[in-house]
Amino acid sequence: MPQAEILQLTPTHIPEMNALRAVFAEAFDAADIYAEAPPSDAYLARLLSRPHFIALAALKEGAVVGGLTAYELEKHEREFSEVYIYDLAVLEVHRREGIATALIERLKGLSAERGADVVFVQADYGDDPAVALYTKLGTREDVMHFDITVSKD
Repeated sequence: MPQAEILQLTPTHIPEMNALRAVFAEAFDAADIYAEAPPSDAYLARLLSRPHFIALAALKEGAVVGGLTAYELEKHEREFSEVYIYDLAVLEVHRREGIATALIERLKGLSAERGADVVFVQADYGDDPAVALYTKLGTREDVMHFDITVSKD
């Protein structure tokens, strides 16, 4: 299999960002959520221009087949940051080709350039392929996660 090209998305890559959103919709079986209120091109351009937001797309023959989004979190304890992988997905037909690992490796390089100390990610219990991938690449920590609803009065 030819290796995928890993592209860091910028505000000029709106079509690729929309293609990446479609990959997430398919991979997460959430087409309805992604189609319900899609962001405008202007919104995506603003997001892609923000220094704390990172989007990487994996392309094969010009088509987006996977990717990730991440956020750099600047810490207050001392001068350093951490990078949080928010979403990572590869289309099913292209899994087991090393694409997810290549995406994470590229993110690790970008994170090091930014002075980040660590990249971290969450995985759901039962998502065995993700758990296996992340176990191969890092150290597992069992934590609790809470969603706190924001009231919009």
